[in-house]
Amino acid sequence: MSVTADERAGLADLFDEVGPDQPTLCGEWTTGDLVAHLIVRERRPDAAGGILVPALAKRTDKVMADVAAEPYRDLVQKFREGPPFWSPLGWPVVGDQANLFEFYVHHEDVRRAQPEWEPRPDAGGREDALWKSLRLGARMLFRHSPVGVVLRSAGRDDVVARKRDSSVTLVGLPGEIALLGFGRAPDLARVVIEGAPADIDAFTSSKRGL
Repeated sequence: MSVTADERAGLADLFDEVGPDQPTLCGEWTTGDLVAHLIVRERRPDAAGGILVPALAKRTDKVMADVAAEPYRDLVQKFREGPPFWSPLGWPVVGDQANLFEFYVHHEDVRRAQPEWEPRPDAGGREDALWKSLRLGARMLFRHSPVGVVLRSAGRDDVVARKRDSSVTLVGLPGEIALLGFGRAPDLARVVIEGAPADIDAFTSSKRGL
């Protein structure tokens, strides 16, 4: 199995374990809302545009609400099975790349909304795969930062995500840096942010993510 497939299976198991009414790190979304979001993303291309395009969000929200009204266990099983054959998100190479951050971040959105969470140990090359994706996507994730951003993880070459006269350096495991890159709060990611206090403040208050 690929790292992405492992993340899908692990997230599906966690959905089954916690049920539909648990909190997540996705604002007011419950676990039921989150699995509905994942189903719309994979199975409703006619309504998924609002995930990234604010002008289309109203339709996406309506369809997601309709999907969320379906039995929770059925939705989790659909997610576990993956997208239909016609969806590019189900193609091995395309899907693995497009889904890795999505599944990893949302897996942690559920885990870290629970009390007494701890980071997962690396398994199956997950951290290496996430670092590879960060190298490709870091400029997009940190494009709104008013200061430069350098990513640093032990045993790996630094990644310059954004160039500015002054900068911060994010030090941690790739998965933790990815969570910060997708806008999760610094206190929910085990990342050390190095730099001048004013630069750190500017970075942490800036928008991050796609």
